[in-house]
Amino acid sequence: MIRKLKSGEYRIYSRKVDDSTGKRRNLGTFPSLEKAKQHEREIQYFKKH
Repeated sequence: MIRKLKSGEYRIYSRKVDDSTGKRRNLGTFPSLEKAKQHEREIQYFKKH
């Protein structure tokens, strides 16, 4: 899940909520939406291989 921050950057959050904190994990912050989408694809690839 990608969300835009007030600073104008984009942050990737995990889809599942972390049991210990009750929040979604921060998976990285990126300056542009394209970079965030690219990294999200890399995460999905890593999870499957």
